[in-house]
Amino acid sequence: MMRRTFLDANFLLQTDTAAELFRKHAEKLPIIDYHCHLDPKMIARNYQFADLTEIWLAGDHYKWRAMRANGVPEEYITGNKPSYEKFEKWAETIPYTMRNPLYHWTHMELNRIFGIQETLKLSNARHIYEECTAKLQTPEYRPQAIMRRMRVEVVATTDDPADTLEYHREIRENSFGVKVLPAWRPDKAMAIGNPKAYNEYLDKLSAAADQTIGTYKELVDALQKRHDYFEREGCTLSDHGLTTFYADPYTDAEVETIFGKVRAGQTVGKDEHDRFCSALLYDLAVMDCRSGWVQQFHIGAIRNNNARMFKKIGPDTGFDSIDDVTVAVPMNRFFSRLDEEEHLAKTIVYNLNPRDNDLIVTNLYNFNDGSVPGKMQYGAAWWFLDQYKGIENQLNSLSSLGLLSRFVGMLTDSRSFLSYPRHEYFRRILCNIIGNEIEHGLLPASEFSFINQMVEDICYYNAKRYFGW
Repeated sequence: MMRRTFLDANFLLQTDTAAELFRKHAEKLPIIDYHCHLDPKMIARNYQFADLTEIWLAGDHYKWRAMRANGVPEEYITGNKPSYEKFEKWAETIPYTMRNPLYHWTHMELNRIFGIQETLKLSNARHIYEECTAKLQTPEYRPQAIMRRMRVEVVATTDDPADTLEYHREIRENSFGVKVLPAWRPDKAMAIGNPKAYNEYLDKLSAAADQTIGTYKELVDALQKRHDYFEREGCTLSDHGLTTFYADPYTDAEVETIFGKVRAGQTVGKDEHDRFCSALLYDLAVMDCRSGWVQQFHIGAIRNNNARMFKKIGPDTGFDSIDDVTVAVPMNRFFSRLDEEEHLAKTIVYNLNPRDNDLIVTNLYNFNDGSVPGKMQYGAAWWFLDQYKGIENQLNSLSSLGLLSRFVGMLTDSRSFLSYPRHEYFRRILCNIIGNEIEHGLLPASEFSFINQMVEDICYYNAKRYFGW
């Protein structure tokens, strides 16, 4: 048997049919990246990155975790070591990431964006760094040009209700051919676990809404004002980062009392926390439905687990992991109430614990109502699951228990302008699964016209229709 070349034209494609599906029906389609963490200011101002380290390593907690595991001291990760020395430590680490998705992503990004054909290692680190850094000084390697070159059609960023959205406006007024939309992320409005930080946040929200927030009703009113503002600025979807769904019974009086305690700087117990979150999550979902938005829920992360490093360098630095909380009961209760009251918007749910793959699909499909194809979506493999087997498992769970053909496809969930090859990665895996099943007689070759369209729909058209973009 002839040994395949790494990252060749048929990378991840194991059959001729898979290769045909990818090249004819997936490869060249535009990208709709409906969930990411790109900085809209960098897009608006077409930021010029100083070097490869800044665009590639800064803020990338995936790489940081790998470097720490490889024995790299923190000063080369989030510390103040010179830029090239940080990159050199990444180059030392990359051979040890084999079979981690970082190894694939790293080389796809180097190849697709910078034209680098070599595999990164310490011996070639210097010239790869210098070649890529030199390219980053040219107009072709600024954010807007990269996005156009990667055929990006739409991106949705992640934005707090108190954000001004001034850079989204600036992008709209100076269009560069890519639609950049805000996405409503109200997590801080629910974060009552730390009363001091919460009250500081409410002061910001109060200023943005131009309204006092002394009661729970005033909080909801302020959020509604900002929700309306986001809608005027082009927002059509929300996003929530939750441990699990909140659907505890509560009364309006209880929620007002709990809010009053937190506003007074008092710490509340778990039951009070969950009742408050149940009320606010419901009220936020009603807002989304009334506006015709899509609501997204990312569930199952346990965050900032290393107390020492949290104190030292803060959140979102690579110390989050998979949680094992109960999901099914509160999820059904939450959606059932919204459905019964006719307030259930189009919905996407992403799980972080792979244990929950089948659970999420079966629970979501309780609430499809025939009004919209694919109304309740099992979201793309997320975070720790965004890798070869994780993507396969997500696709297989959705296929076995739902309708793969209605799936809205992939997203980057990334802070990096170099992450768009993840869409190619997903498309290759999708085409490989379907191509293999055709060649093994599990799907009929006589239905190629439908299958070809299905691949195109999953990669692009379903999302375009679903979000209305």
